[in-house]
Amino acid sequence: MTRIFIIAGEASGDVLGARLMTALHAQQPDLAFSGIGGARMAEAGLVSQFPMQELAVMGLAEILPRIRHLRRRLNETIAAIKASRPDLVVTIDSPGFCLRVLAALKGTGIKRVHYVAPQVWAWRQDRAKKFPGLWEELLCLLPFEPKFFAQYGLHPAFTGHPVLESGADGGDAARFRAANGLTPEDVPVVLMPGSRVTETTRLLPVFRETMALLSEKTPRLRPVLAAAPVIADVVEARTQDWKVRPIIVRDVATRYDAFAAARAALTKSGTSTLELAMAGVPMAVTYRVNPISAAIGRRLIKVKHVAMINLLAGHALVPELLQENCTPQKLSATLQTLLNDPAAASRQRQGFTDALASLQAPEGKPSAAAATEILRLLG
Repeated sequence: MTRIFIIAGEASGDVLGARLMTALHAQQPDLAFSGIGGARMAEAGLVSQFPMQELAVMGLAEILPRIRHLRRRLNETIAAIKASRPDLVVTIDSPGFCLRVLAALKGTGIKRVHYVAPQVWAWRQDRAKKFPGLWEELLCLLPFEPKFFAQYGLHPAFTGHPVLESGADGGDAARFRAANGLTPEDVPVVLMPGSRVTETTRLLPVFRETMALLSEKTPRLRPVLAAAPVIADVVEARTQDWKVRPIIVRDVATRYDAFAAARAALTKSGTSTLELAMAGVPMAVTYRVNPISAAIGRRLIKVKHVAMINLLAGHALVPELLQENCTPQKLSATLQTLLNDPAAASRQRQGFTDALASLQAPEGKPSAAAATEILRLLG
């Protein structure tokens, strides 16, 4: 039996990992998985070494208080791999953790694949010089990444973006409205504050005040808060005092039904922008981190946009309101425009189609293309 040790460190990686495991099993049934993952990978058969959410920390100021614990989990993971000697290690995104694991496996003879290229093209591009020797193959989700990484001899392969398999464009608006007692006059607005506790707790107070302001001009406003399973209880507890109580959505299928019903969305940057684009939901993107992390980031970031959909489009297709612009006043005004200006919403939808087309796998579904590359490496 071929054994694969697979690691995901956050909710988006858990989804990718689950799809990859399913695609690998479809092509080669005699595979055994071990490693670290979340609920979705557990459904695909993985028993995680420890709770994945322990790794889901972002930002220098947020990581520092937990650095001892993270180092202990890193050492445990490396020891488990060296002891079990799998045929292949697949690490998914989470470069702060995963690249350290890969580096520690140099010279062991264990084959390594990193899935989701580190976004060094966005900031501190010189870091790519340190990557040779970390993996046998790098699987890229974005069409412009192979050209960037090839110049460093990093064996990149574009496999397409698995968001295209998500079903985000297949939600049922009528089902969502009926399940939540929404009338035709109600105005659902989706809120996506992220999957990490740190980012969610930072954004929720801003979202609360944004919805309060927006409700003054949109009396039938119905906020719909998409909460990742690992933080759903935190979200539930921290929205009890909202003036306009949100509908809390905990599962993926209901989230996509909410997308189908939504008139607009407010989301953090990341894969969520691609899901919303697939569903044709006009959106604004926002984010706020610790001021120290923000100051460091501004000195290092090399790209003009942070929203994935804007990077693919090559221009500011959707508004980005970041850091000091992440205020209830600016966010509510932007959402008001999307709700009341059909031309603004239409421009976004037209741009989504072209941007998403660039994410298609060279052949077949993205997760199947990634599985094919992995099995080719295994021989």
